[in-house]
Amino acid sequence: MDKSPDAFRTISEAADELDLPQHVLRFWETRFSTIKPLKRGGGRRYYRPEDVLLLKGIRHLLYDQGFTIKGVQKILKDHGARHVAAIGNGSPVEALPPPGPDEAEEGEDTVEIIAEDVPPSRDVRIDDADRERLNAVLRDLFECKRILERARE
Repeated sequence: MDKSPDAFRTISEAADELDLPQHVLRFWETRFSTIKPLKRGGGRRYYRPEDVLLLKGIRHLLYDQGFTIKGVQKILKDHGARHVAAIGNGSPVEALPPPGPDEAEEGEDTVEIIAEDVPPSRDVRIDDADRERLNAVLRDLFECKRILERARE
């Protein structure tokens, strides 16, 4: 039986809707203070419809747009949870700056390829079109990695 769009979702229902494992949602709760599902007896989580939209926005920024956790935290701080939830509801992301190298967390891969990272002894020039193609390939590789990790579970 399908639930009403206004009904609360359990963690398993929210995870299924977002195509994510449940542990990712629990992890995101530790990284994004704006994710606050209701908790009932025994610690059972219930996500409000606005919580699910926020999660969709975070998922889109992380997986589809290539932002890091730190980058999404900055967007939440600068633009607010409503803005990220609107992204989860299908609003365009054009107003946001692209993820940058300063958003990478320690030990985290960055999606941005920086021409300055090439050693000066090699004369390598990366124009904007090549950089964008390389970033697209890198995003595809991250998506493949995510799919492989999910297949292993």
